[in-house]
Amino acid sequence: MNKLGSIMQPATPIKAAVTTASQEVLRLRDYWLLCSELVKARLTSMVLLTTLVGYFVAERTLSWSGLLGVAVGMGLLAAGGAVLNQWMEREADALMPRTQHRPLPRGRVQPGTALVCGLLMSILGLCVLALSTSALACVLGALALIAYLGVYTPLKRVTWLNTWIGAVPGALPPVVGWAAATGEVSIQAWSLFGIVACWQMPHFFGIAWLYRDEYTRAGFRMLPQVDPDGRRTGQQAVLWTLLLLPLSLVPWAAGLAGPWYGVSSVLAGVAYLAAAVHFARRRTNLAARRLFLASILYLPLLLVSLALDKMR
Repeated sequence: MNKLGSIMQPATPIKAAVTTASQEVLRLRDYWLLCSELVKARLTSMVLLTTLVGYFVAERTLSWSGLLGVAVGMGLLAAGGAVLNQWMEREADALMPRTQHRPLPRGRVQPGTALVCGLLMSILGLCVLALSTSALACVLGALALIAYLGVYTPLKRVTWLNTWIGAVPGALPPVVGWAAATGEVSIQAWSLFGIVACWQMPHFFGIAWLYRDEYTRAGFRMLPQVDPDGRRTGQQAVLWTLLLLPLSLVPWAAGLAGPWYGVSSVLAGVAYLAAAVHFARRRTNLAARRLFLASILYLPLLLVSLALDKMR
């Protein structure tokens, strides 16, 4: 028995080491997930995509240091804005099933910690933009942050027109990318702004319809709150996707892209329009979800087509 015990004893430190390593991996995983939720990783990724495409299509000779600077700067700025937005809306988030799992409502992050982290990331992001790209890019980034937190977020409790206002800071990242590459803003940059702004409207309307009851509970004023049968919501979705079709062709007409992008933008735009028309006719949660999914597919496809066409 003593011999068996002496043989088994060396395995105990190994088991302890494995257990400790597993716990550390789980702790790191939890920490990563917490940070991802706090900075709204998917939203921040979309901001980065639109920014980098704006930089890439504007830059004649690609500068990797400039690309890194705008990526880090806008990444920090978008993440900081997301944290501050959650800090401002933490009480409303606790009332909605789709957001009550977020770190602040669940108490996994204290409000003071979130406020400090959000401010530090935002300030650092603006400093990186100013020092590594251009002053204009920094100013535009600051305007986007102010419009997002100072105008759009408070208006969500006042009027459904907040959706229109929210499209402005959401559409500024590609303009920031353009300004970072060139130090100026041209008509081509504003065409990218128009595309992203129009894209956001049906995207927002699909979400607003899906979660209309939750928004009502939280005190947010979205279009479905004043349009219970969904007719106006559907009409707005169709209107903005119709406007998006010709706008998406402006980069091709302006010489930013070739026929590959032109064909891709038309095909993607028609599919997005079809989803909006289907939602306007049915006005069901399933139709709204399909519109939302179509919007999620549309923008990356369009922007990647634009970037690839520039490389041809």
